[in-house]
Amino acid sequence: MVMEKSGGEGAPRRGRPRSIETSNAILESAYALMAATGLTTTTIDAVARHSSVSKMTIYKWWPSREALLIDAFLNHAAQMLPLPPASSGTPAARARRHAAAYAEALQGEFGKVQLAVISECISKTGSAELFYTRYLQFRRDALVDMIAEGQKDGSILAEGPPEDLYDAIYGSLFYRYVFGITPITPAYARSLVDLVLRPNG
Repeated sequence: MVMEKSGGEGAPRRGRPRSIETSNAILESAYALMAATGLTTTTIDAVARHSSVSKMTIYKWWPSREALLIDAFLNHAAQMLPLPPASSGTPAARARRHAAAYAEALQGEFGKVQLAVISECISKTGSAELFYTRYLQFRRDALVDMIAEGQKDGSILAEGPPEDLYDAIYGSLFYRYVFGITPITPAYARSLVDLVLRPNG
C-alpha cells in the first residue's frame, strides 16, 4: 500500500523549499480553527495569526483558501485514518478495520469538518472536484487497489468493478451520516464491508 500524501501537493512552485515545521504549523492551525470555530472564521488572516506565519508564506504554498482547508483536513485524516498497510492482514480484514475507523471518526469533529469542507468547495467553485483531486482521489485509489488485490487472491468473493464496491461501502456510510439514517457504528461498518465484499473466511 502506498503511503499517504502530505498536504498541499500540487504544481511545483519556484522559490525556497517548504519548511516542514512551518507547513505543519499552518495545517494544524487551519484544522484547529475549523474544528473550534467553523469554516466561516477560518480565514487566511486567522490561520496566519494562529500559526505565527505570514500571509505571504501561506499564499506562496497554497493557491487558495479552499486548497489550504482541504490540505489541513487531509493532514489530519492521514494521522487519524491512516491507510492500512499490506502487512496488517487480508484485504477484507484491512477494509473492515478502515471502514470501522471511518465510521467512528464521522461521529466526532472529523465528520463535521469533512462535511463543511466539501460544502465550502461546492459553494465556492460549483463542484466538489477540488476536494476529490486534493483529498479523496488518492485514498479512493489506494483502497480500490486493496479490494482488487483481494479479488485477485480469492479472499474477496464479490464480483464487479472494485471501484463500485468501494463506493457501495464508503458512499453508504457517508450518505447515512449526512442524512442521519440510523447510528453509524464501527460494528455496522464492519458488517457492511462483509455484506459488500463477501470475504472468503
